Amino acid sequence: MSDREPQALDVLDDAGRKLLFTEARTANTFAATAVTDGELAMIWELARWSPSAANSQPLRVLFVRTREGKEHLVRHLDEGNRAKTLKAPAVAVLAYDTDFHEQMPTVFPARGDMLRSAFADQTEKRESIAAYNSSLQTGVFLLAVRAAGLAAGPMAGFDETGVNKEFFAGTSWRSHLVVNIGHPGADPWFPRLPRVPVEAAVAWA
Repeated sequence: MSDREPQALDVLDDAGRKLLFTEARTANTFAATAVTDGELAMIWELARWSPSAANSQPLRVLFVRTREGKEHLVRHLDEGNRAKTLKAPAVAVLAYDTDFHEQMPTVFPARGDMLRSAFADQTEKRESIAAYNSSLQTGVFLLAVRAAGLAAGPMAGFDETGVNKEFFAGTSWRSHLVVNIGHPGADPWFPRLPRVPVEAAVAWA
């Protein structure tokens, strides 16, 4: 048994909890203020530290900022999501890589070659693992947007097949969420809705 003292972790202060959780909102309008390359790089630098099974890290991100890119994207979005996406300074198309196993020697050096070989012929299992773990990483990605001082507007209302053909044809990337990113615009928030009661969501054993 080790005699070393257990490591004490820092606790997020009240300002940080408000920024990331209690006062954070989903934005529906965005200011014209540009989102810089540095801000987008900061988001990914934070998001890439998310946990994932065997450190597999299947999340992939396409940042869309040009008018042309947005016009190609919005044709695959639900009608209610198109106008706000065109006005958002930046849009992230979050995807997962079904060939994530090719990166295993890099991200898990001790067992990477074994894991890459084990997954090579398991297409359906790779799809399931990539979809689940990219969803886990997506939650961290949204927190990273908030941590960068920006607002996020995640949207699942789009034609995934159309987006995949438009942007990811010939690759192993598969889209699963579109996120508008920017500084909040005029009247950006819907009224805050209630949370599920603690007694209905938390159990103890």
